[in-house]
Amino acid sequence: MRALVVDHSDAGPVRFADVDEPVPSTGEALVEIRHIGLNFGELNYVRQWPAGAVHGHDAAGVVVRAASDGSGPPGGTRVAVGMAPHAWAERVAVSPASLGTVPEGVDLADAAALGIAGVTAFRVLRKRSLLARNVLVTGASGGVGHFAVQLAALAGARVTALVGSPERAAGLRELGADRVLTDLAETGDRFDLVLDTVGGPLVAQAWSSLAEGGTIHLVGYSSGQETTFPPGALFGFGEPRSIATYGDMTPTSEELTDLLGFMAAGRLSAPVGLRGDWQDVGNAVQALFARKVRGKVVLDVA
Repeated sequence: MRALVVDHSDAGPVRFADVDEPVPSTGEALVEIRHIGLNFGELNYVRQWPAGAVHGHDAAGVVVRAASDGSGPPGGTRVAVGMAPHAWAERVAVSPASLGTVPEGVDLADAAALGIAGVTAFRVLRKRSLLARNVLVTGASGGVGHFAVQLAALAGARVTALVGSPERAAGLRELGADRVLTDLAETGDRFDLVLDTVGGPLVAQAWSSLAEGGTIHLVGYSSGQETTFPPGALFGFGEPRSIATYGDMTPTSEELTDLLGFMAAGRLSAPVGLRGDWQDVGNAVQALFARKVRGKVVLDVA
């Protein structure tokens, strides 16, 4: 079968290759993949994975053979695959712990956009009550950002979306952002929670805008820049503020099920900014790296 594998050469980060058919264990389902969801991190930091390995973590498809131990969805079930290894292939063996059943009315391509981006936003935002809280989402035009804006608004937060340019602000108000900024200096607000996908100097800026008891959750570092705090910036009176890292790779089935339920109810939309055929993965990767995509890249598996 065909798959996208890790390529460490200058032609990378991924290439097509013929690979062996997966052999599911007793606790794995065999899923025929219909769509794959690309993420900036797994492509930009591809050297963290061995060359030649089937790459990717997010996809959607149909169960062609249920797990032999009786766990998970039966054959014929439409499923989203989230944070599962080796997902960018025509067929994949997946633990039910990484599957969410896709309800009627939800497009499989939209389900493929969930995965890392949707689950990350969901896990961070449900760590505290957001009702009437001020929430800042940086890098709001990306995949995590699009989901975070919607989920924070659903939870009753006052949402500020920060983007890199006016062109990347399109559609964020419709998703629930109360304000869309291109520079944090444009507001004097204090934020109870910051979901940061950018890193670099912006973290120090967000720290200076953090309310007492507030937390910055670091979920990405797309800027690739260092963060430097001025002298005295980390000292303060009042309720302690904090910076929290994120790297939760625990099973995603529960969160995928909740997010797909929101989609089925019309309360959450998939931020698919680029849709195409997986034969064009090279162009899709270039567009993602050039930051020409608002939201997620979803490619159809021929």
